Amino acid sequence: MIYLDNAATTRTAPEVVEAMLPFFSENYGNASSIYSLGSVSKKAVNQARRILADYLGAKPEEIYFTAGGTEADNWALKAAAEAYANKGKHIITTRIEHHAVLHTCEYLEKQGYEVTYVGVDENGIVKLQELEEAIRPDTILISVMYANNEIGTLQPIREVGQIAHERGILFHTDAVQAFGQLPINVDELHIDLLSASAHKVNGPKGVGCLYIRSGLKLRSFIHGGAQERSRRAGTENVPGIVGFGRAIERAVDIMPEKIRKETMLRDYLIEQIYEKIPYCRLNGDRTRRLPGNVNFSFQFIEGESLLILLDMKGVCGSSGSACTSGALDPSHVLLAIGLSHELAHGSLRLTLSEENTKEEMDTVVTAIKEIVERLRAMSPLYEDFMKKQRLAYTGK
Repeated sequence: MIYLDNAATTRTAPEVVEAMLPFFSENYGNASSIYSLGSVSKKAVNQARRILADYLGAKPEEIYFTAGGTEADNWALKAAAEAYANKGKHIITTRIEHHAVLHTCEYLEKQGYEVTYVGVDENGIVKLQELEEAIRPDTILISVMYANNEIGTLQPIREVGQIAHERGILFHTDAVQAFGQLPINVDELHIDLLSASAHKVNGPKGVGCLYIRSGLKLRSFIHGGAQERSRRAGTENVPGIVGFGRAIERAVDIMPEKIRKETMLRDYLIEQIYEKIPYCRLNGDRTRRLPGNVNFSFQFIEGESLLILLDMKGVCGSSGSACTSGALDPSHVLLAIGLSHELAHGSLRLTLSEENTKEEMDTVVTAIKEIVERLRAMSPLYEDFMKKQRLAYTGK
């Protein structure tokens, strides 16, 4: 099997599993208990909190553990909207956000808030001028993702954060795809709220975090006990939190080499696809993208058919966000960057890890080429297109 769907989830690293295991069986105490067995768990949770804070250039008390990135996005947007409703009820985001943000914004619209969805250019980069022009006196929050989960485009986070702070507006970023993949410093980037998830960076599923800058008066998201400094009730997922901390510790250690290798493989894969498969389009910025993200649209085919046939050849990929798999509508991200419905339906997302090899990339390109040719041979649209091409070339 060649696994190329790391944007959907990653393999939990062996050292992460090893760090988690004792907290299932030996050190199983409740982290909120006062006896020694519980204090072992509490100490482990606090250590993980420090690791995440150090990576972000934040304070440990600004890190709150959640059940994942979706919960963190919901908490950030809903709590910020409620906390600053007296100042205004206007929120700005982009058209290419993850559905955890977009659907939360739709919910807030039903609660009486106004949301402006800023456009992006053909590479998926937010239009800063349009964003600035969207700001109103009652704007309370700007939410722009760090890196797009489908096309990998990196956003100008520092510039967006500066625009927000100069106008006294909160800035949230969904950093689920970038967290642990790239260096992030919340102070340098003017970030007030940041969402992240462990399973995108070789950690366990079911755990994430929300960074909340000190001084922000945000309400509790889950009510009950006094866990997470009374802001997020519920018994701590100690094994998951420990795994998250170990995953980020590992990510920081291997980050420079991981970025170098994934970027090399990414560029090689892009070049090979362009060279060997005609009538295709790279989606997202050519270089301003996540090191391991490749997203192509192929004319005259359905992406779902391509995925199924790739799976039969032992290649795991996707046609977009794993959260919308099975959806009949084309990707909202691809439509936002200007693709037609037909071209958007022919998309393929391949997301790499440091474990992939150049030989695997060659195997994948060969498989894609064979499948695309097979699917196009059955396409009446492709047949008509080729007839027109021949007519234009030969005149008969």
